[in-house]
Amino acid sequence: MSSNTNKPAVQGVAQALDQMKYEVAGELGINNYAQVDKGQLTSRQNGYVGGYMTKKLVQYAEEAMAKGQLV
Repeated sequence: MSSNTNKPAVQGVAQALDQMKYEVAGELGINNYAQVDKGQLTSRQNGYVGGYMTKKLVQYAEEAMAKGQLV
């Protein structure tokens, strides 16, 4: 089993990203995502969670840029 070596670009944001992951999974109808054995989910289900998270993060960045909060 490989270990996850991904590190957030901003320190201290890991907990917020985990919370977002669980919220996104819930929105997609995957209940109790924190306790679910991810190996029991299909690649498509796991991919939806990551893909939707990315979509939301890009949306947040675009909104912040439009407000002049990001350069």
